[in-house]
Amino acid sequence: MTSILPLTESDRDDWLALWAAYLEFYESEIPSEQTALTFARIVDERHPIQGAIARDAAGRAVGIVHWFTHPTTWSDGPYVYLEDLYVVPDVRGGGVGRRLIGTVTDWARDAGASKVYWLTQSHNATARVLYDKVAADTGFVHYEVDLA
Repeated sequence: MTSILPLTESDRDDWLALWAAYLEFYESEIPSEQTALTFARIVDERHPIQGAIARDAAGRAVGIVHWFTHPTTWSDGPYVYLEDLYVVPDVRGGGVGRRLIGTVTDWARDAGASKVYWLTQSHNATARVLYDKVAADTGFVHYEVDLA
């Protein structure tokens, strides 16, 4: 059975491996200082970014998810943005991704949020099979202005 638990300092090495694989999947690189800051934020109970790690029955880390809330002009309650979701390839399709999303949606309900949402690349077909089962495709197209 897979367990899903909040990320803690003791998960650092496992998280780093999953985070690196996630960045590689998206063909992205970020400075090591940003990676360290990201993990520090996630495990800091005072910071709004939340995170969880999935471990299989043997204790192997097989997935991560990160999320945060933000106010919105369209609802009384906040929205929850599921920013990062990654499951190791050899367990994809086995329910880990669904359970990680469920962890976020359960947390969001408990926090009084109105909505959970996320983005993915249009060609991420494997993930989209799951996403189409657990959420509605809004049809929105994502744009951004890089200020760096």
